Amino acid sequence: MEQELVLLYGASGHAKVICSIYESNGIEVKGIFDDNRDLVSLNNYKVIGSYSPNYKIELPLLISIGNNKIRKFISAKILHKYSIAIHNSACIDKTAKIGDGTAVFHNAIIQRDTLIGRHCIINTNASIDHECIIDDFAHISPSATLCGNIKVGEGSHIGANATVIPNITIGKWCIIGAGAVITKDIPDNSLVVGVPGKIIKEIV
Repeated sequence: MEQELVLLYGASGHAKVICSIYESNGIEVKGIFDDNRDLVSLNNYKVIGSYSPNYKIELPLLISIGNNKIRKFISAKILHKYSIAIHNSACIDKTAKIGDGTAVFHNAIIQRDTLIGRHCIINTNASIDHECIIDDFAHISPSATLCGNIKVGEGSHIGANATVIPNITIGKWCIIGAGAVITKDIPDNSLVVGVPGKIIKEIV
């Protein structure tokens, strides 16, 4: 059986973990696009320069960049089809749906009837309970806990060890600080910190 192959866009520390995810499933990263001309390799993976829509167009690609806004910007110019990266230690219910371009890291948990959008990051040990909706380009950081029926808007970043209680809506392009506890709905473009979480400013 021929080995499955993928491409990445972005040769950073985040990409190193994406490579580890693919390795866990016996998938080979065939090359990494990056605009930094000084990079030639990343952990023995070949860095092949700036994105070319004609380079191995038959292979799927994943944008291996942690910044949500940059992932969205880059996604607009990609002509390759997208891969999904799921570490083999992740626990994902059979009813959960995961969008193209999304990465699910080591030991993450995604429970029943949860919907994960496109180009999301579900990071190490993140726990997402039943019937959550995570919109495109969101990032759920390491060990963050989302209880049931949570809605996370496009591009929002839930910080490490943050907790969101059930039935909460977090708007688009929010930043929830590390360790915050979210007990009420959060409007778009909010920066939230503390226990309980308080909005400290609007993100512009």
